[in-house]
Amino acid sequence: MSRPTRAQGRLARYGFGARADGLLGPGGLGLWDVTVQEPAGEVAADLLTALSRAADPDLALRQLHRLAEAERRSGPMRVLDALAGDAGLRRRLVAVLGASSALGDHLVANPDQWSALVTEKDGVAPNADGVLTVDDPTVPALRRAYRLALLRIAAADLTGGRALEQTMEALSALADATLAAAYDIAAHEAGATPRLAVVAMGKCGGNELNYVSDVDVIFVAAADDDLTAGTTIAARLIDICRQVAWPVDAALRPEGSRGPLVRTLASHLAYYRRWARTWEFQALLKARPAAGDTALAQEWIDQLAPLVWHAAERPEAVDDVRAMRRRIIDNVPARELDREIKRGPGGLRDIEFAVQLLQLVHGRIDESLRTPGTLPGLRALVAGGYVGRADGEALLRGYRFLRNVEHRLQLQALRRTHTVPTDPDAVRWLARALGYTGTPDRDAVEAFRADWVAHAAEVRRLHAKLLYRPLLEAVARVPAESLRMVPESARRRLQVLGFRDPGTALRHLEVLTGGVSRTASIQRTLLPVLLEEFADAPEPDLGLLSYRKVSEKLGSTPWYLRLLRDEGPVALRLARALGLSRYVTDLLVRDPEALRLLADDAELTPRPVEVLREGFAAAADRHAEPAQAIGALRALRRRELFRLASADVLSRAGTLAPPEPLDVVGVGTALSAVTDATLAAALRVATAAQPPMPGLRFAVIGMGRLGGYEMSYPSDADVLFVYEPPTGTPDDGASGAAHAIAEEMRRLLGAPAPDPPLGVDADLRPEGRQGPLVRSLAAYEQYYARWSKVWEAQALLRARFVCGDQLLGARFEALADRVRYPEGGLSREQIIEIRRIKARVETERLPRGADPATHAKLGRGGLADVEWAVQLTQLRHAQRVPMLRRTRTLDALVAARDAGLVAPADASAMAAGWTLAARVRNALTLVRGRPTDQLPRHGVDLAGVVRLLNAGDGGAFLDHYLRTTRRSRAAVERVLSSS
Repeated sequence: MSRPTRAQGRLARYGFGARADGLLGPGGLGLWDVTVQEPAGEVAADLLTALSRAADPDLALRQLHRLAEAERRSGPMRVLDALAGDAGLRRRLVAVLGASSALGDHLVANPDQWSALVTEKDGVAPNADGVLTVDDPTVPALRRAYRLALLRIAAADLTGGRALEQTMEALSALADATLAAAYDIAAHEAGATPRLAVVAMGKCGGNELNYVSDVDVIFVAAADDDLTAGTTIAARLIDICRQVAWPVDAALRPEGSRGPLVRTLASHLAYYRRWARTWEFQALLKARPAAGDTALAQEWIDQLAPLVWHAAERPEAVDDVRAMRRRIIDNVPARELDREIKRGPGGLRDIEFAVQLLQLVHGRIDESLRTPGTLPGLRALVAGGYVGRADGEALLRGYRFLRNVEHRLQLQALRRTHTVPTDPDAVRWLARALGYTGTPDRDAVEAFRADWVAHAAEVRRLHAKLLYRPLLEAVARVPAESLRMVPESARRRLQVLGFRDPGTALRHLEVLTGGVSRTASIQRTLLPVLLEEFADAPEPDLGLLSYRKVSEKLGSTPWYLRLLRDEGPVALRLARALGLSRYVTDLLVRDPEALRLLADDAELTPRPVEVLREGFAAAADRHAEPAQAIGALRALRRRELFRLASADVLSRAGTLAPPEPLDVVGVGTALSAVTDATLAAALRVATAAQPPMPGLRFAVIGMGRLGGYEMSYPSDADVLFVYEPPTGTPDDGASGAAHAIAEEMRRLLGAPAPDPPLGVDADLRPEGRQGPLVRSLAAYEQYYARWSKVWEAQALLRARFVCGDQLLGARFEALADRVRYPEGGLSREQIIEIRRIKARVETERLPRGADPATHAKLGRGGLADVEWAVQLTQLRHAQRVPMLRRTRTLDALVAARDAGLVAPADASAMAAGWTLAARVRNALTLVRGRPTDQLPRHGVDLAGVVRLLNAGDGGAFLDHYLRTTRRSRAAVERVLSSS
């Protein structure tokens, strides 16, 4: 491959490719001085800068060169001089040439037409409102006028002179003007003047036309006498528009392409009254007069309006709309489905269908919703309270994004397309055409794709939510007696919402809303909002059942429903928690009054460990009996678990999130603090329950995830128990007393009770389960000096004092330092032994049938993998690198990176793998309500985890998990192999 020349290298800074020097040099446009390899003057520099900012600088340059050559062949070349003296023209023309090869080709073929983009004498840009100026009523003149108007609209659009809505309105106005001009030509040729109306439908009717699209119309004649001439004019109009601009599609007319092209007003009314289907009334939402006899068109619209605004009352209406949307998706080729921005999931059709269904339902009584456009309709729905502001803004942003993508795709070749290309160069052009630029973190294509995925996911979610909202309100407001009278209708509505067992759901609704009590009235007000949230969850039935359980426990209290009704976020927070988390539901059903925590943002913030210790100790001290004391203690722990789990569930819930959302490190720290406080208070209770032994020192040492402040919801408390006998007391007696305290702690915290138990696991003690439960400090020192194995030194890396005698705890930590940070690090044999143990753990501890690729704890690149790599690094180097002496995995990993012991890229990959696995592990427990480490590859549990983590699509999230852990595993292997 040849090396680039000096000229090519300099021109590359402007974004040009290899052939640019020939087009720009003396033999081309004369903009490049080949002697000094710089622009040929200030004017040339300005033009080169403009070209560099085009979506495709090379395309813009080639088209400009072709345009100049075309001028040179036909006469004097004026375009370069005009570009030099008119900055507005320069921006507009270069933008068009770099974004649309079709318009560039048109200008090359018609080199006199670029002047349509010249700035007016008063400094104003040329009119881009879709105004059509036709010199004479002929098809060639109309075609020329249409292209000039389209050129001006595109130039304004590409240079920021028009917002999306203005561009769509201009294109629609241009279509109206073209239809009117074609109508006049056709009528003149026919020599007749029938009363014939052209009604705009579809995107044109909604004033949201794009650059290349069929223009949907319906032709209406006033009477039978107008049919023959009207049909002739309509057919000729269709032919003229095909030659001039775009196909005219009259397939939305009654009976479609099988029906007559033109019908009388009376015939239309008869058809719609008797035969029209739901989708035909849905299409009429966008009808408006466009050309011909506009008074007749308005009369047609007015007479059909009552039928349109009662269409939603049909029993099958919603099913019809949903079925139509499903058919549209089914008709998209599978290979294009993920790239279809119009018809695919999360595309424009999702927004349009949601808006139109809400208009059909609520527009019956709210005339402000009777507007043909999608965006005006959406704004009216938001203003009327039918769509939340946040949801409305998200849909507006999604619509604008998707339509802008569609416009850029169509402008390129003036070809009808709605599919994002697969070719990397084409996607790069698209990203630039949309205004994306590269950053140090990611290039323009990555930025575009990230926004596209985010918008599509949000549109997909909101489409499902809004499409069902009218039914949610209807089901919630119908009295129980009425629900019983029409069970099939209500069942169908609940099926639309996604309930798997509509019959049971109906019974829940009857229980909650039955009667004429104030409670039932408030429930009928609340349930629409709650049901919407339940419908967003993977298992709506579970959310509704959980809500009924909580309501039955608290329904008679004066504050419960008032809290839900009056405290803004409480109802939505409750719905999200019940819909997504069995773990939170179980805690709340056991302690319904904990619901109050959801009303106050401050209550969703983890409490400091000192506050927890004081509160837990005070609760235990209020009871003389150990069983009562530990009952109060476990109840407090349950309340704290609900606080943390709720904050975790809500942390990715947008406006429902607490002010300081919890990340996985925050969850681990907070759960460890709760466990510390629980153990400290339980130690007080257990000690008080035993015969006193003055002078006995006793301490609890945190190990494992407790020691590393990395507790998860299902984690046991890994501990060691250490004591020191009173002076002069035989060790046997002190050992027995210490053993009794430890056993009592474990019994009290693990005993069956309504509240979640806390397992106290001392298996990491010397000799494991074969060794004594408690040891004196001297015994620990003797054991570690003579018999300890390398795995025990590894276990001590996360040892820290938790509760009991603080001085004894500090002395144990000093002893642990000598073991876990060995002088000279590890021997080669010890390193090999750690690797051998890790390999055995991977083989033996992974549950049978588990998928190692998606097992959060023991799987490849997950928690254990990263922890082994970090701990091996600590064992080898912490004695000489003090910053490694951390019990937290991520802190130690950062220290290893900063010390140059782990490559930054590997540290980043390992941190990402560990963090994602920890998040997934917590999410699985929250969703399922019981411990599990296996991320499923499909099903409701995966959907729940994805929804809880706000991670978009399940398949995409699974790919992200596999990719992240695969990189983490590779980094772990590099770290282990370098030891």
